[in-house]
Amino acid sequence: MKFPLSVIILTFNEELNIENCLKNVAGWANEIIVVDSFSGDKTLAIAKKYTDKIVKHTFVNQAEQFNWALDNIKIKNDWILRLDADEYLTEELKAEITEKLENRPDDINGYYMKRRVYFMGRFIKHGGYYPKWFLRLFRREKAHSEEREMDEHLVLSEGEAGWLKNDFVDDNKKDLSWWTEKHNNYSTREAKDVIKGNYGVRKKMFYYKLPPFCRAFCFFVYRYFFLLGFLDGKEGLIFHFLQGFWYRFLVDAKIHEIRKQKINL
Repeated sequence: MKFPLSVIILTFNEELNIENCLKNVAGWANEIIVVDSFSGDKTLAIAKKYTDKIVKHTFVNQAEQFNWALDNIKIKNDWILRLDADEYLTEELKAEITEKLENRPDDINGYYMKRRVYFMGRFIKHGGYYPKWFLRLFRREKAHSEEREMDEHLVLSEGEAGWLKNDFVDDNKKDLSWWTEKHNNYSTREAKDVIKGNYGVRKKMFYYKLPPFCRAFCFFVYRYFFLLGFLDGKEGLIFHFLQGFWYRFLVDAKIHEIRKQKINL
């Protein structure tokens, strides 16, 4: 018998990743819901092999898309797991979730899970990138996604959250061109959030008080040398430089552009 858990997965052109994600949960969770943003590849054909609960909705941002799913889709289970198409659970985490939900204290309405990221096939273990914790498992009607353009997180509306010790894995199979284009788009969204004063986590409030442009360089040095990012090898150098310096510098450049051109957001 499958476990009474609803898994919600947001998709758009994820033919390289989606089967691995769906195969991972199909034999375990008794409901899989795919919310697709009108993919033009084989994403939906693959998804139909694992679930008949597929809905389409125009994408605005991750937060709006997920909140729309919570508010508009009939979800049959009391507990929901949110996954991205390029993610999957370790077998240890699946067993832990099953055990925790079967023996859950009454005041627990969600659980934080820690993410293990692979980049170019390498586990990015250093540079402050592991472990990172995210609320991904929650009781229906007890959580929602923050209304943010970037770095949105699920937050509980009531009750307490527990912590799970095992990992879920982020292992995107798309190439570096896709990755840089994605982060180019992310930088625009984050620049808009910053100008609006919508920083998200507290550490970003501190970061954005530092001088523009040079803060990106300082962040990379701190992350790569002081937090031992160099131990992640060649793939780690590429990742920490692009994600910890190039991306952050690009955000500053777009903040400068928006303010200089007085663009209305």
